[in-house]
Amino acid sequence: MIRLFHSPLSPFCRKVRLTLSEKRIDVDLQEEKYWEKSAEFLRRNPAGKVPVLQIDGITMSESTAICEYLDEVYPTPSLLPRDPRERYEVRRLVGWFDDTFYREVTTKILTERVIKKLVGQGYPDSRNVKEGVQKIKFHLDYMANLLDHRRWLAGDVMTLADFTAAAHLSCLDYTSDVDWNRSAVVKDWYAKIKSRPAFRNLLADQVSGFPPPPHYSDLDF
Repeated sequence: MIRLFHSPLSPFCRKVRLTLSEKRIDVDLQEEKYWEKSAEFLRRNPAGKVPVLQIDGITMSESTAICEYLDEVYPTPSLLPRDPRERYEVRRLVGWFDDTFYREVTTKILTERVIKKLVGQGYPDSRNVKEGVQKIKFHLDYMANLLDHRRWLAGDVMTLADFTAAAHLSCLDYTSDVDWNRSAVVKDWYAKIKSRPAFRNLLADQVSGFPPPPHYSDLDF
């Protein structure tokens, strides 16, 4: 059995879930309260982070490493180009969203609005939320600039870069913190991703105490 230990509003988990679904790999989802750092979970990943994927007799951690493994072992459909330069661009953008975007936006907004309450760390820091809301404008404009010259974020075909960006934005869309009116081209790009069968399970996610907005699961926004 293929099993994924995950947290519903983790963009890193969502990136792996999208990859698994796009490749039509059936997986048993196990929600993990990673902040409790249970001994059993730490045996699976001493870093105490999700996602953790058990597949092919291996226990794997780190979302990008997992996704690249899946693309090599289950190559259809491919999410990484064969051309080294194109593959570099995908990896660059994956790093952009998992590092810069996550640090400047996702963790500022999502941690304050949701995660703190879930893990019992107190009230949101409004300064962090305001900073994240301000920073996301820059990132949406950057995406718009890319999409003005490309069909997808990294080029002419959908890649892991698109799933990575969509994973982060979907978490923020769950809390209504994405201004989809800022860029028509970004909104159209997200609508294409959101309409894929691989996205259905994400749109069905519910976090207790934090209901999503009506538009979250609406394919037409």
